[in-house]
Parts: sequence; C-alpha cells; structure tokens
Amino acid sequence: MNDIIKDLDVLEERLGHTFTEQRYIIEALTHRSYLNEHADFPYTHNERLEFLGDAVLELIVTEHLYVKYANPEGDLTNWRAALVNAKTLAGIATQLQFEDFLLLSKGEARDRDSKARMYILANAIEAIIGAIYMDGKMEAASIFIHTHILSHLPFILKNELYIDPKSKFQETAQELLGITPNYRVLEEEGPDHAKEFTVGVFLDKEMIAVGQGSSKQEAQVAAAEAGLKTKGWNHPIGTK
Repeated sequence: MNDIIKDLDVLEERLGHTFTEQRYIIEALTHRSYLNEHADFPYTHNERLEFLGDAVLELIVTEHLYVKYANPEGDLTNWRAALVNAKTLAGIATQLQFEDFLLLSKGEARDRDSKARMYILANAIEAIIGAIYMDGKMEAASIFIHTHILSHLPFILKNELYIDPKSKFQETAQELLGITPNYRVLEEEGPDHAKEFTVGVFLDKEMIAVGQGSSKQEAQVAAAEAGLKTKGWNHPIGTK
C-alpha cells in the first residue's frame, strides 16, 4: 500500500500513530475529487471517516472541558467551537505537514490558497481522527486529540480566540473609544448562486478595514478580523 502514498511512515510519525490497517489512513487522505480521475482506485474517499472522526473529536473535547473546567455550559460551548472549527483544524493540518500526502484531483491539488482548501484540510483532520479510532480505538484517538488539538486550548483562552471577531471588535471599540462599529456593503459581485460581498467596518465615519465573503455575514466577520489587526486589538479584552 505504500506505493499509493509515498513515505507513509513519515506521516505516521508526525501523527503519533502507526496503523495496523493502513487502508484507514489511505482512505482518510483520499478526497472525493481524486476518485473522479482514478476510477480504478481500490479505496473509497474520506467522507465516512470524517463523519466518524467529527463525532469522536467532539466527544473527547467535550469530556475534557467538562472534567477540567467548572465554567457554565455557554463558556464550554464557545471554547469547544474555537477548538474544532475549520480554521483551527486546517491550521493543525498545516502544522502536521500532511497536505502533500492528500490524494486530490489535479484541479484541487493546484488550488492551495482557496477557502475550499481550508475545508479540505479540516475535513481530513477529522477523517484521520476517524481512521485512528478505527485502527486503535478510543485510546489512540484520545492521545492524538490531546496532543494535537487540546494542546491549543491554553493559547485560545489566553488570547480570547473563542470570542468571534465581530463581538471582539465591538466590545473593544466600545471599551476603548465608546463607539459601536457599523458595517456597510461596498461591493457585490457575481451571480446569485456565487455572490462575493465586500464589506467595510466603520468607526463613526472612518473606515477601519475591509473584508470579503460569500455572504454579508462572512464578509462582516472578515472585516472585523482585519479591523482587529489594523487597530492592534488582538489582545484579550480589558488588557490594554
């Protein structure tokens, strides 16, 4: 099986798990698009393992938060969301350097900087969790999740990354300036099924930053995130 994915042992070392059944890790790395170009490929794509891994990830993270913290349910929910969202998981995938191991169509392989690639990486992390669970059961999956995902929790809590950018930008602007931000659509492009919105975030009449997204809400979040960087407000609320 190693002739399908080269240097699989290198990836296993990074993941911290050696597979008894290597078909699980091969399937976890196989994107649906790859099968469109390789009809004779002997394995399936990773969506079923992603489904399983998503549930395993949520259970282990939820149990950890419940056992370690006495905070109310709302806090724990926000912390969990910050740990398991696509952006965090894609970042972990990048740290583990397994993007080059993914089996993708030629088109998907070329498109490295798109939002779609972020979701491919995040989904692959969940699929890998599912693969580790199938191969080594809950103990092995728990070791992976604690090592590579829950280890990011202190940083998330310290930097209040569980607060969404719009809320953080608004709270900081009100605290430091006494101003509530407002958002305006600057541009709207594309057909109805593939709109791209450009939104500016303003403090009074001053435009602070611009964000883009496939919905107005997504563009507002991107603008708020850019605004936090522009104003240097990426610190925990109340510390500056």
